[in-house]
Amino acid sequence: QVQLVESGGGLVQPGGSLRLSCAASRSIFSITVMGWYRQAPGKERELVAEIINGGRTTYADSVKGRFTISRDNAKNTVYLQMNSLKPEDTAVYYCNVFGTDYTATRRNYWGQGTQVTVSS
Repeated sequence: QVQLVESGGGLVQPGGSLRLSCAASRSIFSITVMGWYRQAPGKERELVAEIINGGRTTYADSVKGRFTISRDNAKNTVYLQMNSLKPEDTAVYYCNVFGTDYTATRRNYWGQGTQVTVSS
């Protein structure tokens, strides 16, 4: 069963914008943290942004002022609005959710990843 469904990646020119979406399955309960990570070729996966219950957000320094994370709790969906994109933003972006599964176990869930390429 696919539990996180991502969409919105693609190819964009420098300075352009993209919006990523990640919908979490209803089989994930009591979600507390929703976020986005990215991994560029040859580099480790890094946190891009996350949002917790109550709306507090955290951003990587490299994206502050350009990216905005938001969530729709009614839809179990998290969004990442990416503006003023740079070539160094090129990476596979992964959705991450921390919640409870049907066995009442608290755990991390990962999306399948969506490619974002910033190039002219």
